Amino acid sequence: MKDYKIAVIAGDGIGPEVLAEGIKILKTVAKLDGGFSLEFTYFPWGCEYYLKEGRMMPENGLELLQHFDAIYLGAVGYPGVPDHISLRDLLLVIRKGFDEYVNVRPVKLLKGAPCPLAGIKREEIDMVVIRENSEGEYAGEGSWVHKGTPEETVCQTGVFTRKGCERIMRYAFELAKKDGRSVTSISKANALNYSMVFWDQIFHEISQEYPEVETHEYLVDAAACHFVRDPGRFQVVVTSNLFGDILTDLGAAIAGGMGLAAGANLNPERTFPSMFEPIHGSAPDIAGTGKANPMATIWSASQMLDFFGYENYGKLLIEAIEDVLIEGTTLSPELGGTATTREVGDAVKEKLEARILG
Repeated sequence: MKDYKIAVIAGDGIGPEVLAEGIKILKTVAKLDGGFSLEFTYFPWGCEYYLKEGRMMPENGLELLQHFDAIYLGAVGYPGVPDHISLRDLLLVIRKGFDEYVNVRPVKLLKGAPCPLAGIKREEIDMVVIRENSEGEYAGEGSWVHKGTPEETVCQTGVFTRKGCERIMRYAFELAKKDGRSVTSISKANALNYSMVFWDQIFHEISQEYPEVETHEYLVDAAACHFVRDPGRFQVVVTSNLFGDILTDLGAAIAGGMGLAAGANLNPERTFPSMFEPIHGSAPDIAGTGKANPMATIWSASQMLDFFGYENYGKLLIEAIEDVLIEGTTLSPELGGTATTREVGDAVKEKLEARILG
């Protein structure tokens, strides 16, 4: 029997609540399959840990995590802890330290999910955004000089390497080739005359290796417009760290909201663990009320199952979420219902069991 070891970082706010539902789903799959097991180890890191210890995770945090098969993250952020600390001192440390250079965010309008766009068919919102996750605008390089003077100056440096650009683009092209889809590169080369010109150049080079894959290119501002006006033109999207971060939040808005937005941070070579998470925030204002929507966290569980090689269960889990959305009787307040976080998780679990057992 294959035993998968999963590190759990529930985090802050609603993180523990939504993560509990995802873990419940994962345990259900493992039990029904019988051919693999899941072992969960909990780490109490996040903003509350920071307020007690002065850091988001212990100094040897990566060492503690490195032997796990995956990391399951709830949400991070809390009043009193600056956002740049909660992000850079936990999430980005893990993403960069474990070379999780592929960020996968599906933008798919599920059956039964609400959409704010008029005149758009559900099938037209079905893309996956492949975001470079280890360098670019979030490299953390720069300088801050002459503090407190009229000449105070800051420089935020985007770092783009040939290795980094090539490997994220090849990942996108391989995915598109496998699924028979197109690849769209999104940049801003007209204004960013070094980084994005370099990005475009490498995209042209890599595209020559995949003549069978249809390609498109857009500037990020035009792409944002098309996400809203004509999302059907996008299938596999590859873009930089910053642009991918912003565009996938826009994608969440057109595909049912942040409560239905999941993300995977992958180390494809499996040298280090990959991390799976909802992309919404910690929402401390509703923590403990039972109002949080766990569907994004459950969707990220399906991404974990895909990564472990159980794509059939990943697909069935998405279909179970759709069953609950279509039925419409067990929805969180975000989706217009009155069900609690636990009730939504139980409903998805019930639908999943029905689909697995046939």
